[in-house]
Amino acid sequence: MTHAVQILAISDDTNICNIIQTSVESQGHKAICVPSPYEALQFLHRGVLADFLLFDAARNKPRNALFAPPLLEKVNREKLCILSEMGDTSWENHAAKWNIKTVLTKPLLRQDLERLTSQSEVEASLVNPISKAPGYHLEELDNNRFFLAASPTMMQLYRDVRVLATVDIPVLILGESGVGKEIVSMLLHKYHARSEKMLLKVNCAALPTELLESELFGYEAGAFTGATKSKPGKFELANKGTLLLDEIGEMSPQMQAKLLHVLQDGSFSRLGGRCSTQVDVRVLAATNIDMQSAIAEKRFREDLYYRLNTLTITVPPLRERREEIPFLMKQLIHRGALELGQPTIFSDRLIEAAQEYQWPGNLRELRNFVTRTLILQDQESAYNDLRARTRANATTPTQATFTESVADKKVQSATGMKDVINEIKNQTEIRMLQDALSASGWNRRRAATNLNISYRSLLYKIQQYGLSA
Repeated sequence: MTHAVQILAISDDTNICNIIQTSVESQGHKAICVPSPYEALQFLHRGVLADFLLFDAARNKPRNALFAPPLLEKVNREKLCILSEMGDTSWENHAAKWNIKTVLTKPLLRQDLERLTSQSEVEASLVNPISKAPGYHLEELDNNRFFLAASPTMMQLYRDVRVLATVDIPVLILGESGVGKEIVSMLLHKYHARSEKMLLKVNCAALPTELLESELFGYEAGAFTGATKSKPGKFELANKGTLLLDEIGEMSPQMQAKLLHVLQDGSFSRLGGRCSTQVDVRVLAATNIDMQSAIAEKRFREDLYYRLNTLTITVPPLRERREEIPFLMKQLIHRGALELGQPTIFSDRLIEAAQEYQWPGNLRELRNFVTRTLILQDQESAYNDLRARTRANATTPTQATFTESVADKKVQSATGMKDVINEIKNQTEIRMLQDALSASGWNRRRAATNLNISYRSLLYKIQQYGLSA
């Protein structure tokens, strides 16, 4: 059985990295691009096994640092490959020393990478790897995020994204909470001409109108109490780039009117400002609300909706693409296991149970379920939990699903295992405090005694977590 080839490339050239990743991944293989030998070594220390290690031997690179012995000693000579500038021979002595025989020259072509990957369709040695399947597509994004399509619906969505990505007009991304709307926005940005510029995100539901206005448009010194100096807003910072307006359906009517004005002519004024600022920003908007109902109920401006929905992408919920769940889980398991530093394989029956569950929280709930199971290392409890929820078709969180509720509501921005562990600890403490206070009828002194903590500590924790009777 053959598996996907993995290339680990060392280059700080964004264009080179983009070519490597798009070319290699379009063939069903995988590419990781890092800017330095040190970071490549860190990947290898964490258990990533590279079928090829590709060095971008640019002229301005110090040779001794690039061909670092601690790195080269970890990789077989047959797996080393040099990407050289035309006519540059400054790397030849190092290549001879390490017996590196595979050399590619710039400009790097897709055909070069195809020949490289075709040399080695090796048996994968990653944690519970995913074999290349018909119609299967995996694409790496920033911050260890990824896009995966294995169902006809998601494959069509990917084709639509590739078409819409190049068009410089707003795109409206619809879908339930947790389906991956932000992932789609990252994919749209990746294949746009602005990809080398910034992709910024603003959560419109997280801020009241006044703060959202200053966040989007910035403010001048003295615009309000505490504004001691001027600050640019997200529109200015994203100039020539892309701005994602997440949860735009929760934006107030007042802000909707101001946003419509910016979309129409590309100009706005900072809070307290006397002159207008002109920007060129591609706007992506995402929401999980029913836009037609919101328009009918006068909660969302119809003219703004039509301004945003020239191009619309609807991301289906996970329950409508269950065939992707095993692929998604194995990717999440592999990445999580590398972070934890220990190999883990989920049983087939646990994955089958996951396919039968509805996943009302979609990808976010699935990711947090995998993370929790990796941390607790108790697949039997995880299996029983999924089976119970599937049978009951639960619609509200119970004690058995407490930590899942934590993951859904509190760990949406977690970027690693430590974040998740801290959140679980915090929520466990909150639950214990609430139980003790309820049992004592909110007699704080009695609750403190039952919890075996001081009265002052209890008061502090009540204030810290915002608890109330």
